[in-house]
Amino acid sequence: MEENPLQTIASMADVCVPVEVELDRKIMNVAALLAMENGTVIKMTRSAGENIDIRVGGALVGFGEIVILEENMGVRITDFHEET
Repeated sequence: MEENPLQTIASMADVCVPVEVELDRKIMNVAALLAMENGTVIKMTRSAGENIDIRVGGALVGFGEIVILEENMGVRITDFHEET
């Protein structure tokens, strides 16, 4: 019987890896950066419900969507990336 990929790496379950989700990018000039204070809000163009990529160690592993949970922003995993 063939092992599934998760069983193959189960022995590494306690290894910590960086998980990255990029919500948005913005280009700002230095004057705008210098004018910022604690509490400054940088308006972004992405919003809840939009699809994003999920990366582990820089490699694409899945996809998700932006969600709002009370006052926090989060990511709901919608699919895992499968190599073809």
